[in-house]
Amino acid sequence: MVQRARRSVVVDGPVDLVYRVVTDFEHYHEWASEVKRAEVIERDGNGRALEVEFRAAAFGRSTTYALRYDYSRAPEELAWIQVSGDITESLNGRYLFEPDGATTRVTYDLEVELRVPIPPFIRSRAAQRIQSDALGELKARVESLR
Repeated sequence: MVQRARRSVVVDGPVDLVYRVVTDFEHYHEWASEVKRAEVIERDGNGRALEVEFRAAAFGRSTTYALRYDYSRAPEELAWIQVSGDITESLNGRYLFEPDGATTRVTYDLEVELRVPIPPFIRSRAAQRIQSDALGELKARVESLR
């Protein structure tokens, strides 16, 4: 069963800085506590990461998954789909970036489907925690760079 969640945060930083932090995958381990490693597997002709493999903490264990990024609506949106994963069947989502002067509203849409059965309330809490942590840590990272 797919778990969907959506959450937003206002970041005290311009959209170009927020977007730059979000797409700097190789440095995620410096600010995203769950990410232990992010390796760019493939880049497009503009040098942007198309496929990234992550090693992260999840559900009390380590997980490895690869995401393929879609820049067709950049810089207003960065979308991704999972291309491989050991405990997730799918981990698809997108960031929406809405500039408002010196701040940016970042909305995180996420769809998670696990390979193993987990009670719905745990799936829901896990998806919400992933989003909450990701947005909180992104906000802290961007605001520390200002």
